[in-house]
Amino acid sequence: MSYETLTFDTDADGVGTLTLDRPDALNAFSVTMARELLGFFTGRATDDDVKAIVVTGAGRAFCAGMDLNADGNVFGLDESLRPTSESLREHLADPTAHPEFADGLRDTGGKVTLAIHALPKPVIAAINGPAVGIGATMTCAMDLRLASAAARIGFVFGRLGIVPEACSSWFLPRIVGLPRALEWIYSADILGAEEAREGGFVRSVHAPGELLPAAQELARKFVVGRSPVALALARQLLLRNAAAPHPLDAHVADSLAMFHTSTGDGKEGVAAFLEKRAPQFSGRASELPRVFPG
Repeated sequence: MSYETLTFDTDADGVGTLTLDRPDALNAFSVTMARELLGFFTGRATDDDVKAIVVTGAGRAFCAGMDLNADGNVFGLDESLRPTSESLREHLADPTAHPEFADGLRDTGGKVTLAIHALPKPVIAAINGPAVGIGATMTCAMDLRLASAAARIGFVFGRLGIVPEACSSWFLPRIVGLPRALEWIYSADILGAEEAREGGFVRSVHAPGELLPAAQELARKFVVGRSPVALALARQLLLRNAAAPHPLDAHVADSLAMFHTSTGDGKEGVAAFLEKRAPQFSGRASELPRVFPG
């Protein structure tokens, strides 16, 4: 598939590198980029030859936020709509209800981060430069964030009179804690890479030329010699059960996941361990057993 705003390639280990590719516009997020990112994370990224994904930006920026030079409503929304929480939930339950909400109301960044959240494989952000607004919030759905020393990260919505989006009100407090998330949203400050690391948002800070190789090597460490099924289920267990109301919910999901993995790739893993050889896992992340209701 060809893209206008993205490039994608994979290496021999299945580590894919997705590059936001509008360098002349500092990789500003546009309606086209939103559509392509959603298509990527619900399409190409789900292929079994892709084991993990590193997301970075072309040129000197990661993503400078929404492209504010677009005509009309810069967020691509239909200002004639009169939505309510109830009518939007009706649409989400049945897309044929209020079909105009699909493109005229739903937050484009949120559609992207929900797709990242649902993807059953690791996603790592390699923040190579400015990441502002949606450039920061889209990374909240990724498993880890590495940053260049040149990175600048800003949740600057308050300066524009708008609110944080891309489901970041759910993700960000889980990453840095509620008080720090509130401070960063209220202040709308631009954070340096070290400040973001000290706040728990960024895993590590790297010299600019070392960032992408470090992120790719970390992704490779996650997937080489690992069962794609076990990895995908482990990701689901942590993401879902961290918000579960009781540990019994985790016990139910753990029990089902352990049952299915022990009768699948787990047999090969145990045999390889006993025979002192590298495992040859055959499970596919595209064929996961269901361990959660619905």
